[in-house]
Amino acid sequence: MRVLIVEDEPLAAQRLVRLCRELLGPDAPAPQACATLAEARDVLSGRGVDLVLLDLHLTGDDGFELLTEAAASAFHTVVVSANGDQALRAYELGVLDFVPKPYTAERLRKAFDRVQGRSASPLNALAVRKPRGIVLVPVADVSHVRAAGDYSDLVLRDGRTELSEKSLERLQALLPSDFQRIHRSHLVRLSEVVRLWTLEGSRTEVQLRDGTRLPVGRSRVEALRARLGE
Repeated sequence: MRVLIVEDEPLAAQRLVRLCRELLGPDAPAPQACATLAEARDVLSGRGVDLVLLDLHLTGDDGFELLTEAAASAFHTVVVSANGDQALRAYELGVLDFVPKPYTAERLRKAFDRVQGRSASPLNALAVRKPRGIVLVPVADVSHVRAAGDYSDLVLRDGRTELSEKSLERLQALLPSDFQRIHRSHLVRLSEVVRLWTLEGSRTEVQLRDGTRLPVGRSRVEALRARLGE
């Protein structure tokens, strides 16, 4: 996992670098640290980052500027900040976790667990990038999600779609437990499923409330049946 640390206090940045190395192990790429938003944007423009650890209060910069941009991007963001009163606003923009300062190594480990999909951190909204800026899409409006190359299409209950720059794997870490991976190309909200079809050739599909039928991967059928109580 490639980590970018955005922190303008040298000692704080050094500690984060050290802890990241301990948590990720010696084989992981070395974390990179930036002290300004301009430096961070330059690094992020290369799309070579999996996780950003972001302080909200930077000398001369407002971390929320980067957070707003990052919310719609392919990588995950964890805020590490003393501004605990800003946690709700940060979660609304799609961060995986908000680690308040001062923090322990164990607290940072829990944040990394969320990033790596070992702990749920559901959101109320997902950020998508539009020509006019970042737009928040309520998770409650999402019926299912389908892969779109390295990106994902959020398919809404009213039939509209919104393009997310996050992959299915990264969205799976963000969405509530009501969403189930049923195929390498599909995540579905279980409450939208009305029927499970068994077809010729041992193929399986689900039918959603709006009539949409989606394939179910063979290795995922039993887990889906269990979640649906069948």
